[in-house]
Amino acid sequence: MSISVLRTHDGWWVQTPRGAAPVDSAATTTAALLADRAAIEAAAAATATATIPIDTLELVSPVTSPCRVVAQMTNYVSHVKDSGMNPDTVPLTFFRKASGSISGPSADVIKPDHVRFLDYEVEAGLVFGRPVPVGTSIDEHNIADFVAGLVITNDVSARDVQLPKTQFYEAKSYPTFTPIGPALVLLEEGDFKRFDDLRLQLRVNGEVRQNMTVGSDMIYRPVQALRALTKFQRLDAGDLLLTGTPGGTALKAPSKPVEIIGSLLPPAVKWKFFFKAQAKNPHYLQDGDVMELSIATDDGVLDLGIQRTVVRFVR
Repeated sequence: MSISVLRTHDGWWVQTPRGAAPVDSAATTTAALLADRAAIEAAAAATATATIPIDTLELVSPVTSPCRVVAQMTNYVSHVKDSGMNPDTVPLTFFRKASGSISGPSADVIKPDHVRFLDYEVEAGLVFGRPVPVGTSIDEHNIADFVAGLVITNDVSARDVQLPKTQFYEAKSYPTFTPIGPALVLLEEGDFKRFDDLRLQLRVNGEVRQNMTVGSDMIYRPVQALRALTKFQRLDAGDLLLTGTPGGTALKAPSKPVEIIGSLLPPAVKWKFFFKAQAKNPHYLQDGDVMELSIATDDGVLDLGIQRTVVRFVR
């Protein structure tokens, strides 16, 4: 049975059917908390008199920073097709996000003034519970020894920064561009086998924009990703891997004829015309939009909770 861990500014909590039970731990980081499993399990067993209503807590990200935030790019068939690429040939690719972009599950997402096209990406995040040195051998039998839990993440993206600069780091690393939570769901024996059954959903103002299960759409599963990543990247307890997003983001590739014509233009001219067309796309995030993200198995056995954030424009 998985354990859902919550975090506030002044401590850690375990979500129980009776309410939120405080974790008796001095841990100030996710890594330190994961090393104090006895305290987590004691909180999970707390009686009703030792709990408080969960809705009275002001939750912050259960993943603390600084940490490594690594992400997989174009890792769902539907998203690859939306991006105008071939799912059969798309490579396994990673990029980094600044951990300063991490924010809580109800904190506002702040659009910088110079950004015009703000997009969303619901992703299942893997949180590591122990060091993964370069050269570590990862397979189906031992991956759960390294992945401690799962979190909801939103890979918020400034598309007009990302595309012309042909890089991801800046476009996805502004403060509040990685909302995480509400819960860090710690996996028990056998839970990781249900990863393929997770359904990722994202709504904007109640409208479903993304809705897909991992098993029906993901290209490179966590074992494949970590086999590649550990060839060059060390990971430590508390680090985070975002595993990609399904189709349904605001950004869509232009039609093939338009793409061919665009390839013949100077870059500055090409992007001017591209973003002029994107300005007519109503799916980019607007001031006051409410994003609601959920990740769970359809039977509710694994449930990462619901993340709700509001988009705010810097004036």
